[in-house]
Amino acid sequence: MKNNSSYLTVKDHSVSNETFKLIQNTEYGFLETTPQPSLSKLPEYYKSEDYISHTDTKRNLFEKIYHIIRNVSLKKKLKLINSFSSEEKNLLDIGSGTGDFLKTAKQNNWTIAGIEPNEQAREIANKKTNNSVYETKELFKLKPLSFDVITLWHVLEHLPNLEEHISIFKKLLKPNGTLIIAVPNYKSYDAKYYKEFWAAYDVPRHLWHFNKTSISKLVLKVSMKIIKIKPMFFDAFYVSLLSEKYKHGKMNPIKGFWIGFISNLKAITSKEASSLIYIIKNI
Repeated sequence: MKNNSSYLTVKDHSVSNETFKLIQNTEYGFLETTPQPSLSKLPEYYKSEDYISHTDTKRNLFEKIYHIIRNVSLKKKLKLINSFSSEEKNLLDIGSGTGDFLKTAKQNNWTIAGIEPNEQAREIANKKTNNSVYETKELFKLKPLSFDVITLWHVLEHLPNLEEHISIFKKLLKPNGTLIIAVPNYKSYDAKYYKEFWAAYDVPRHLWHFNKTSISKLVLKVSMKIIKIKPMFFDAFYVSLLSEKYKHGKMNPIKGFWIGFISNLKAITSKEASSLIYIIKNI
């Protein structure tokens, strides 16, 4: 992949306090976290009690808000995948976390499978899903053309070997299947406002930072296209709250909610919400 000049220097606020550069990729338009940790070292950056998608804890305001938003989001996610279901309703969820989305889908007659690299999160997920969540290596053993829907809810930005993974998802989908990718959007108002303190950069756990152009070019490489883009309005509030903490060293809920509100208001016309859901089909 060809790189251009540095876009921003960002600190890892949650684990290591190391700094990383965001480099604009000239081929696709996304930003790359540089240097990227080796595959052996990458898990070390997830070893934090504050890494919320790997736990079910509700210890503070951030975690309580996260779980409230997650419960609302689960209903929206279910409604979305139901709109693309076939008679068989086979679902693969990449990066299943603690398994709540898969549990919800299973309760609504989906045949489920999930991939989750984190052992602790996977154990929690398997208790909820009757052992339907597997280690990363199992992804490469799945049968091609098996799934009606493949979902990645804030996961693509974590995956190394980006182009290889996109190709795998393409192979696993049925011909009329649907790939659903939700990722932060570095073109949003809250990203521009908080700059290096924007919580959704989350380096180095986020290896890539996407905009609409980069997702479109990535999937086009495997003969797929975006058929619809949907905003995730709740994300602006949560990300802005956390960004306030990173920027000022303390919580500022009123300011965080205000910036989240302004970001969503601007996104109504700009279509550049804090996070976006891409609905993708074969060409």
